[in-house]
Amino acid sequence: MPLDLGQLSVRQRELVEFWLPGAAVEQDHSWGLVGTTVLQLRGSDGASYIVKAGDADDRHIARELAAHRQWLDPWTSVDRAPRLLHGDAEAKLLLTTYLPGELVEGTADEWVEDTYRQVGELLVRFHGQHAARDDGEYELRQKRDTLAWLGRPHRIAADVVAVLKEQVETWPTPPSTLVPTHGDWQPRNWLIHEGRVGVIDFGRADLRPAHTDFGRLAAQQFRTMPALEAALLDGYGPDPRQPDAWLRLRISAAVSTAAWAYKVGDETFEQQGHRMISDTLDDLRRPPG
Repeated sequence: MPLDLGQLSVRQRELVEFWLPGAAVEQDHSWGLVGTTVLQLRGSDGASYIVKAGDADDRHIARELAAHRQWLDPWTSVDRAPRLLHGDAEAKLLLTTYLPGELVEGTADEWVEDTYRQVGELLVRFHGQHAARDDGEYELRQKRDTLAWLGRPHRIAADVVAVLKEQVETWPTPPSTLVPTHGDWQPRNWLIHEGRVGVIDFGRADLRPAHTDFGRLAAQQFRTMPALEAALLDGYGPDPRQPDAWLRLRISAAVSTAAWAYKVGDETFEQQGHRMISDTLDDLRRPPG
């Protein structure tokens, strides 16, 4: 069945047709797990574009629009990220330029050190453009969110839940330095084109501690191939991860991964969450020093 704009709401279709008259859908890049539609369009000018549309429950498009408008210049100025052309937060819709390239995830480039050296250089430029100090609100929110995930339906063993709850309830909530973060920094959101790495998908972008953009990689690629971590830091500079805050993040990410993946039915990602939990429990049991 030919692809069309039928996946979008009436208002979203009207806006796309107004912004890009005569466009045709070339490819559907949607994941299917969440209510975000991502379509590659061919305009009447022959150029390709990307339209992203959220459903009624979407909370990502607003964050993506904010990221485009406030923080992406360090990447768009060197053609390492798509540029925003039009956006409508109320309609949960945006239109960007098309960034050429192949997703790094699942290719040989996912395991090449130069890829990580490049993303380290990109990430430090992004983190370095702005900083703010909170009063402990970020850590308090992380603590509350972790406990909330533990209280929702999941397949984390009861004895493990008990250990995690006891640990999380003792967490301090110190102030944090917040910087612009991507929020899902990993190979599925990197493109490579003629040897240059670019960045896509800003639906989780927000002000957070810099170390949060290391979380996905630490649980996945760095765990398999530590040389990639060294390569990223070679491009990034001094490691922003402080041991106590880093462990709190890892526990929070592990719990939310396992519970969220169970909620949406992604068994592979759920298994990763359980492995992340096991790794953090091993660290908790390890004697200090």
